[in-house]
Amino acid sequence: MKNLKKASALAFALSASLMLAACGGDSSDEATDAATDGASESLGTINVFAAASLVDVLPEIDQQLTDEYPDAEFTYNFDGSSGLVDQLAGGARADLLLTANAKTMTDAEDQDLVEPSQSFTSNTLVMVVPSGNPGEVTGLDDGSLDGKKLVVCAEEVPCGAATVELEEVNDLELSPVSEEQSVTDVLGKVTSGEADAGLVYVTDATSAGDAVETIEVPGADDIINDYRIAIVKDAENAEGAQTFLDLILSDDGQSVLESFGFGAP
Repeated sequence: MKNLKKASALAFALSASLMLAACGGDSSDEATDAATDGASESLGTINVFAAASLVDVLPEIDQQLTDEYPDAEFTYNFDGSSGLVDQLAGGARADLLLTANAKTMTDAEDQDLVEPSQSFTSNTLVMVVPSGNPGEVTGLDDGSLDGKKLVVCAEEVPCGAATVELEEVNDLELSPVSEEQSVTDVLGKVTSGEADAGLVYVTDATSAGDAVETIEVPGADDIINDYRIAIVKDAENAEGAQTFLDLILSDDGQSVLESFGFGAP
């Protein structure tokens, strides 16, 4: 009888040990899973090189990520697209590149600076004049620009390349007083009164609000700038860049772009 009681006690002790070990294993697994989940919640700093026309919309989109990933930070370099590619070619570091046309992104791809790109939105040109239209400009090809100060983008940047196409479509030759390296510089000269008119993207005219008046340009709807996005080769934060890229392409990201006047990819 004593032996039977001893055997039962040993069996109970062994069973209890096994249960404790099992519980200990589950606890360890849960801790590992929690650590893994915690790592996936971290995005770190995402370094973005983006076309100047995206200066207002991208911070609106990235807010959706900072709400979900409190540690996420974004550093932006907004400039003319060709200038951004030149900077990357010169050794500048970035995680994500967004250009205002396909040609500039193709230049980056040809130099092996970025991974394969995708279209993420589009834009067209419009003419803007200062509020009140002091120069009394009424159109691109009706003679009202004669003797007036017109500013446009330089041909090497996307808004300038689109301007050249616009000239060809309308069979005219513009005589700007200056050619700027970014569309925001063109807009700035118009809103400050330094210029009587300028050619900018629809989205820039929208963001300027009451500071400008818009004048439709014949043929502009047929000249569509295809905005492209790509992760930079050897990006320090490729995972964060991919997460931001996915958000921009998502319905939520596209909705924000549309609210700023951008078109579909």
